[in-house]
Amino acid sequence: MSLVSGPGRAGETSGSLPDELQLTIEPHVRYIQSLDSRRDELEYWLTEHLRLNGLYWGLMALHLMGRPDALPRDETINFVLSCQHENGGFGAAPGHDAHMLYTVSAVQILAMIDALDELERRGKGRALVGSYIAGLQNTRTGTFAGDEFGEEDTRFLYGALNALSLLHMMDAVNVNKAVDYIVSCANFDGGYGVSPGAESHSGQIFTCLAALSIAKRIDLVDVDKLGRWLSERQVECGGLNGRPEKAEDVCYSWWVASSLAMIGRLHWIDGDKLKEFILRCQVCSVSADNSTEINARQDTKMGGFADRPGDMVDVFHTAFGLGGLSLLSFPDLEEVDPV
Repeated sequence: MSLVSGPGRAGETSGSLPDELQLTIEPHVRYIQSLDSRRDELEYWLTEHLRLNGLYWGLMALHLMGRPDALPRDETINFVLSCQHENGGFGAAPGHDAHMLYTVSAVQILAMIDALDELERRGKGRALVGSYIAGLQNTRTGTFAGDEFGEEDTRFLYGALNALSLLHMMDAVNVNKAVDYIVSCANFDGGYGVSPGAESHSGQIFTCLAALSIAKRIDLVDVDKLGRWLSERQVECGGLNGRPEKAEDVCYSWWVASSLAMIGRLHWIDGDKLKEFILRCQVCSVSADNSTEINARQDTKMGGFADRPGDMVDVFHTAFGLGGLSLLSFPDLEEVDPV
């Protein structure tokens, strides 16, 4: 995902939302700023394996809200570089093993804050990061592993192309073989799975489409067949799910909507109903009798988005809820590139 500018936004919808549903930007900014201050909470330490990813999600949300400077830049750079290994890869936090997912987040973070040059000044250099990523490609099939232990997944393939494109090092890997592998993951319903023959899933469809977009091979997609499958992910409440017969989740506001945007079919879902669902997933407040009050009054003392109304908020769903709203041209949010 990256922010873009210019006229014309895919999936722009018209219509009005209920008056009580408003996007409360400042509470969401404060929520993200508070995340690294909760070191006395057990949850903070139990989620250490998501620290670098969480920083990316938080920065993504802040950029979408037009508040890119809400986190200290120097501290952000220092933390990212503290997660790098001698082989060029990055771990989730200092002392954690290097992995593709964290390496991609590190590159994305540095790109967002215009700090990729820090890889040369204080890090191990762009070339070594690219070499680490390239070393995880399966030269026989074209796909990528997540780390030295060999688990393969189309998430890692997309992540590799995403990071290498930001580093301007796409020639470090065999892109054609990677594209062939994605094509082999296509299913009869138009969707894509984690590997050839695996069930179609909205998250995996995003990774495959985004990788094809980066490789400039979106022409290989049966857009109408896939568009039908993706549009059927919208359920009665307006939210989107990951596959048939599953519950809606605000994160699919990004995975599904961005996939539809990449193939020019975002208008095949009801954008206003999706906006309303996402906004209802904003922070819920707790009344004096400890009963949960779901967004009826848009409590401005808290912030964040949950997976669905009434659940606990987290930075992951906050980022992708805002991403979904941005794709739908929601006022006061920066425009986002669906890749």
